[in-house]
Amino acid sequence: MKSEVVTAALAAVDRRAGELLPLLRRWVEVNSFTGNVAGVDRVGVLIAESLAGLPLALERRPGDGCGAHLAWTTPGWRDRPAERIVLIGHHDTVFPPGTFEVWEEHGDRLRGPGVLDMKGGLVCARAALVALADAGVLADLPIGLVSVGDEETGSLDSARFIEEVARGAAAALVFEAGRAGDEIVVARKGVGTVRVAVQGKAAHAGNDIRHGINAVWALSRFVDAAQRLEIGSGTSINVGTFHGGTSTNTVPAHADCAIDFRFVRRADGDAIIAELDRLARELAESSGAQFTLTGGIKRPPLERSAASAALAARYGEAARAEGLGAGEAALVGGGSDANTVSAIGVPAIDGLGPRGKGFHTHDEHIEVATMMQRTRALVRFLCR
Repeated sequence: MKSEVVTAALAAVDRRAGELLPLLRRWVEVNSFTGNVAGVDRVGVLIAESLAGLPLALERRPGDGCGAHLAWTTPGWRDRPAERIVLIGHHDTVFPPGTFEVWEEHGDRLRGPGVLDMKGGLVCARAALVALADAGVLADLPIGLVSVGDEETGSLDSARFIEEVARGAAAALVFEAGRAGDEIVVARKGVGTVRVAVQGKAAHAGNDIRHGINAVWALSRFVDAAQRLEIGSGTSINVGTFHGGTSTNTVPAHADCAIDFRFVRRADGDAIIAELDRLARELAESSGAQFTLTGGIKRPPLERSAASAALAARYGEAARAEGLGAGEAALVGGGSDANTVSAIGVPAIDGLGPRGKGFHTHDEHIEVATMMQRTRALVRFLCR
């Protein structure tokens, strides 16, 4: 794209710089905890209103037990499918109503729920699209923007919508929290959850213990074996909850636990599930208890590829031009919607929101100046 167009788009970003914080404040001051469906939908409406008048077609997909999922696409998105770039975010947060509701500015530090994770990133994406429209080029660019209402609980409802929009795209940019040093996320672990229910047989612990089947004991042996599993490099298995029994003088007839596991490669995630299933079958046979396993992989891993590394390098050039860092982030354990699009073959990079710290805590904050830097970097990248 001609350099004068890039210059015009960057000038438009600068002219509209005063819009960023007021817009972010309006979005932040509406509680959009994932379970607060009305709040999530209200923020979705505010985002749509902020994009009104741009050459964008909006699709709204109602959520099933969660807020609605939204996607905007340009005419160029329809005309140039092989060159599509999809920008991805979410407008739900992790904070229930009344638990963290502040807007606190101290110099360049802005603290509040969602400023980092990830309403700040959405504001940057919106600002870039507006600037491109001001420069007269947005309609021709093959750009889509997706924002979903259930990312913080694993995108279980929105994953299919994301896949439908993003399938076949040339690249995906995800605006989760910016990392220290502005490092670009090219790899994330996959996430899985397995729930284990064990049915034994109740009996009086003093008079009839031999006729009981102790579900707590059976599940304890399962937990010990599960925690000892070693599958692949970088995997982790954590039994996070364990319940069972009714009284000390009763052989417990029921016990259950929940397991979180993280993995670097999809094959390792599948292997963990297979091993847990094998352990359950072996212990059912030796203990007489019945094991029922449910759940599985919630998010596939974001696996670094030659294509995603090249995408990070291209974006990195734009980031460096705006004074940002551009190295690759170390492998992180938390998943995002970058995992979802990567699993369908779309090269994806993440961590492109404003720089900050404390996401998922009451110290969530951003460095305000990086909002403009991130917006200008995105404009440079999209103009290319």
